[in-house]
Amino acid sequence: MKPLRKFLDSQHHLFAKGGKLEVLYPLYEALDTFVFTPADVTTGKTHVRDGLDLKRLMGTVAIALVPCILMAMFNTGYQANSVLHSMGKTSVEGWRGAIMALLGLGFDPSNPISNFVHGALYLAPVFLVCNIAGGFWEVVFATIRKHEVNEGFLVTGLLFPLILPPTIPLWQVAVGISFGVVVGKEIFGGTGKNFLNPALTARAFLFFAYPAQISGDAVWVAVDGYTGATSLAMAAQGGADAISMSWLHSFIGLIPGSMGETSVLACLFGAYYLCMTGIGSWRIMLSTTVSFILFILMLNGIGSATNPMFGLSPAWHLVIGGFAFGTVFMATDPVSAAMTQKGQWFYGALIGFMIVMVRVINPAYPEGVMLAILFGNVCAPLIDYFVINANIKRRSLRNG
Repeated sequence: MKPLRKFLDSQHHLFAKGGKLEVLYPLYEALDTFVFTPADVTTGKTHVRDGLDLKRLMGTVAIALVPCILMAMFNTGYQANSVLHSMGKTSVEGWRGAIMALLGLGFDPSNPISNFVHGALYLAPVFLVCNIAGGFWEVVFATIRKHEVNEGFLVTGLLFPLILPPTIPLWQVAVGISFGVVVGKEIFGGTGKNFLNPALTARAFLFFAYPAQISGDAVWVAVDGYTGATSLAMAAQGGADAISMSWLHSFIGLIPGSMGETSVLACLFGAYYLCMTGIGSWRIMLSTTVSFILFILMLNGIGSATNPMFGLSPAWHLVIGGFAFGTVFMATDPVSAAMTQKGQWFYGALIGFMIVMVRVINPAYPEGVMLAILFGNVCAPLIDYFVINANIKRRSLRNG
């Protein structure tokens, strides 16, 4: 690391004020502080002494996402290999097929390496395009505003690919993340000032702008011409009896869906790590889950002769769709979520209620996590406002 440190120091004068590349200082500073500790640090008696900065916070979330990333690669490949194997295909056209052939890998779902590699060939391009396009806008706005490139995009660049189907066109990935970064974050001031989750904002844009590529039955398995419904779509048609996957497979994540949000097991590992490190709010996770289950039980008791989703048990609701991923990684976003501890209980309960409202009661859209969390984001400042004002009134009464 010393040679890299010396090289960066030797180039600093080019990017410093008055240097030939002054306009590119945010890019230089982003690389420098990503690898090394910032040169300017607070010393002496400060008001707050804490080793947790933005970089470490985002890095912690990135580590919590590792199980979901690994499962995204494995399951994406597993779903594609299972279909190709059932069709008797031993090769596929295109560069992915050429790489698989070069590595001597077939399309065997029982081969974990084949599943990982095949899945990575779908996830990696989406990840690269997302980070190149999103990173470009981050640098542009940092350069215009003359401040450092924030590490906030590190998590957005990981989350967004995980909530997309493997067949998503790469140009739509670039358009979607550009919308999420620019409209969902930068126009409000950048990292720490956005009131909407940028990754969900990007996905919502794609959902309404290009619904054919992000919904329906033809986008969830990476095989051309193959159509297969998700578990939620099956349940919406005929309840639990219509779901062709087992509950255990659904819990592990071996089902069609967005690349990184199918595995409840992987999300639980992430939830444990976020709660133990104090980064993710356990209050939001718990209140969302409790509200979600209670409202489902209420609808189970009411029943419906025309809507099978009314009869679907909480056990099934918890393992299909993006509930676990959204609750652990999206609803707990420290910027767009409620910030007061009491407010987090109401915020989570609102999201859990809204997920069921959209998923169950709205028959046209058998999933509600994305819209429910965005609705919660919009309401979070209002929730905190009422909680803070209530505290002020109580203190005024107590102190005369």
